[in-house]
Amino acid sequence: MTSKTSVEAFVAQKTLALAGASRSGKKFGNSILKELRQKEYTVYPVHPEAETIDGVRCYRSFADLPEEVGGVLLVVKPEQTAQLVRDAKDAGIPRVWMQQGARSEEAVQFCRDNGIDVVQKECILMFTEPVNGVHSFHRWLWKVFGKLPR
Repeated sequence: MTSKTSVEAFVAQKTLALAGASRSGKKFGNSILKELRQKEYTVYPVHPEAETIDGVRCYRSFADLPEEVGGVLLVVKPEQTAQLVRDAKDAGIPRVWMQQGARSEEAVQFCRDNGIDVVQKECILMFTEPVNGVHSFHRWLWKVFGKLPR
């Protein structure tokens, strides 16, 4: 289970890497990229082939990022997550957020074994202020049913 402390520590980082935005602009990672940038986060998309996504320069790997990031947000298929978590560790990234649908047990265990603070089974847009629209309603609903991290 994800702790409230881990969620708060992750969203407090204003410089993040993001793996999972697409060149087509049709993935949830693209929505996250746009919304986090609107909330004044510095977000570096990581994509092995794209030069830019939504007008933002991409980097081929976490090791290629131009500065340290406080965490990496993974919005990828679970079978990609474990390798990306290992790459994040190699790049010295201390926090990982596995967006809903990206989690793999292997990746979670790797984080635990290697001292990486991990958030899993949560939607970052429910926790980055200001929370708007459907994400605000979703957060309220989870609060009512006691599903928010404690």
